[in-house]
Amino acid sequence: MSARTKARRRALNILFSADVRGDALPVALAAEAQRAASEPERQASWLYAREIVDGVVDHADEIDEQIAAHSRDWKLDRMPAVDRGLLRLATWEILFNDEVPTAVAIDEAVELAKELSTEDSGAFVHGVLARVARST
Repeated sequence: MSARTKARRRALNILFSADVRGDALPVALAAEAQRAASEPERQASWLYAREIVDGVVDHADEIDEQIAAHSRDWKLDRMPAVDRGLLRLATWEILFNDEVPTAVAIDEAVELAKELSTEDSGAFVHGVLARVARST
């Protein structure tokens, strides 16, 4: 598994846990930063995970607007928390990270959705992200 794939998974864990617990993302990120300081062997995945979460925090309104606009008949608060986190993560990569090809951002999110969420989540995440990508 590549360092970026590990970082996406780590970022998703932060996004998901903050969402489920009702914590502010900066608080969840600070807690993860403390944990990361004691795990130097995971430093490579931590740096990109932090970049993702910081990006989601910095662009939260725009990201959520894009997701809401392209998730036909699904409000953000009705989506499974895993799907919501994946959509935020991948939408940030599509819109704000020129280093990641759009297809890679979508594929990684879809694979995580298939692994970690509902039976229909892979197709749902793919559809929303494809529409976000086409709109840019």
